Amino acid sequence: MNNKILLTTALIAASMVTVAQNRTAVDKNNVAYAITGDGSNDFIWMNIRQVDLGTGQVTQTIFERSKTNFQLTDVQSKRSVNQTAITNGNVFASPDYPTGTLVAAAAYDRNSNKLFFTPMRRGELRWLDLNVKNETPQFFTMQSDLMKVGNPADESNHITRMVIGADGNGYALSNDANRFLKFTTGKKPVITELGNIVDADSKSGTSIHNKCSSWGGDMIADAFGKLYVISANHNVFMIDINTRIATFKGTITGLPAGYTTNAAAVDANGDIVVSSANKFDGYFKLKLSDLAASRIEGSDVKYNASDFANGNLLLQKEADAANKFSMVNSKLPVLDVVKGDAKVFPNPVTNGSFNVLFDEKKEGRYTIVVSDLAGRILQTKVVSIVKGMQTERINLNANAAKGVYMVKVLDENKQAFINEKIIVQ
Repeated sequence: MNNKILLTTALIAASMVTVAQNRTAVDKNNVAYAITGDGSNDFIWMNIRQVDLGTGQVTQTIFERSKTNFQLTDVQSKRSVNQTAITNGNVFASPDYPTGTLVAAAAYDRNSNKLFFTPMRRGELRWLDLNVKNETPQFFTMQSDLMKVGNPADESNHITRMVIGADGNGYALSNDANRFLKFTTGKKPVITELGNIVDADSKSGTSIHNKCSSWGGDMIADAFGKLYVISANHNVFMIDINTRIATFKGTITGLPAGYTTNAAAVDANGDIVVSSANKFDGYFKLKLSDLAASRIEGSDVKYNASDFANGNLLLQKEADAANKFSMVNSKLPVLDVVKGDAKVFPNPVTNGSFNVLFDEKKEGRYTIVVSDLAGRILQTKVVSIVKGMQTERINLNANAAKGVYMVKVLDENKQAFINEKIIVQ
């Protein structure tokens, strides 16, 4: 089996210093971030480049191995280092080099404008703050026992898939799909172990745990709260976050021989764009409905990519249409939204879940409380909010009866800034 598919080649090379930037006008909805090598058949995935998914072209180099200065800050110890801390200029041996052990999993959070990733075999969650506009990229790192891989030689537990879901949380998955993690995206992320992924009862015979068919690749999210794993060997699985059940959706067709699907993201039209870390053959796009890939003509063939990351959600147009339909066509009256920084929708609730929109609310932890009209609390959810727009999905308990309920959102001082009725059908 080709080790490049699993993205764990042990490679050694050089040192570092500045930033090369090629600024081109790009549709912001087509902007994605790619983890790449240096080009010319380089398989050391340590660089971060901005790409245009519409054209398949690299538009900016943000961080380049052995050339770009940086600052890396540990959010727990507050220790901060830069390129001068790299002993003998060895970017591979130093634990302080941001991408030192190669990167195969990254996720972009549009709300905070941060690119999250984990260096392979490092056991840390790291992120690049893209709000910083100077020429020294600002990286942050946080160690966690939940991110550790144990035996570095054991490729099964390496984190190789990562995405930000529709609920605003990050999700990460190991090669063997037995480690499924969730993390928040605030100043000091909270990481939670969700358990292992379970194969759905299916006659397909393709398991998400199978090494040859299902390891490596990337992960994307849809607007309905589901995740999708696109394995390096072209297989697609849909994951229900709540049940951790993976359903095999099919295999991508139309790709060249030897083309592994290591990077995946959603473009502005809602199509899936993929790239290979193994073959320099440009980008391909496909629809979830048929998984038939076609080449993006003129796309980049200089840099292969081990991962893509952007803020688009699959099936966003379909979700918007469904919400609009349920609001307009419901026989029950739509309740007015209380004016403020948060909004609750859809209302009435028809599918067992609703969303709370935080719009320009200050960063912090908030508590969403669902109660009946007598004031009895049915469920709560604590969320971490970052600056900007963020949506949190609330899945009602299975035993919630039809009727009218209250939704309160409390700040850290337990002060309610929204108190709204919802109808559950």
